[in-house]
Amino acid sequence: MDIIRNEKLIKRNSRIGQVTSLVGLLLLFGSLGLIWFRPDDFLYAWIAMLLGFLFSQMGIFYGTRWGKRPRPDERLDEALKGMDDRSALYHYATKVSHLLVGPFGIWVLLPRVVNGKVYWEKGRYRNKVKGAFKNYLRLFGQDAMGRPELELGADIEAIRDFLKKKLPEAELPEVQGAFVVLNETVEIEAEDAPYATVTAKKLKDAIRKNPKQAGLAQNKIEAVKEALK
Repeated sequence: MDIIRNEKLIKRNSRIGQVTSLVGLLLLFGSLGLIWFRPDDFLYAWIAMLLGFLFSQMGIFYGTRWGKRPRPDERLDEALKGMDDRSALYHYATKVSHLLVGPFGIWVLLPRVVNGKVYWEKGRYRNKVKGAFKNYLRLFGQDAMGRPELELGADIEAIRDFLKKKLPEAELPEVQGAFVVLNETVEIEAEDAPYATVTAKKLKDAIRKNPKQAGLAQNKIEAVKEALK
């Protein structure tokens, strides 16, 4: 399997994470210094504290995705190791963050670090983590799950529209999506979800055995790869 990775983007965003984390830490310590040494500047201390918190959260966001090893793209590499040699895995190199193209079709992949339980209910993904641990995870490193079904839907539409413009005459299979939970201990109950919902270790089997996959002929695989260059 070929792996195409936008190393320049990863390096840039990793650097942003480092800088924003450092700025956030300096602002937080600065706010404490103001409170301690200049209590009359209470308003400035609170502004510095608020800015420090915002920069720290930005640093966590960038650090989790592009700085902390193994990164989500590296976790996907490992999960899909051994896929057909005709396959290509794109990281931050197309209209979507993670895209797999190969004999098993075209797949948009959405990795998330999620704990607790992930389930599908009333037309959306939901995440349940017991107790105050939930808030701790979101403050210190776990992704907020957000709305994976909306993100996958938008990404699938974006790549579909792109390929239609590049390959107007080609009859391509349905672009599919997978919500990939990177925490292997998570409990998943999403059989009714419109997208494959699996842990990273089960991703390869889910793609190979997906009942919707119609397969992609070699000439079409090469055409799609060429369009994505």
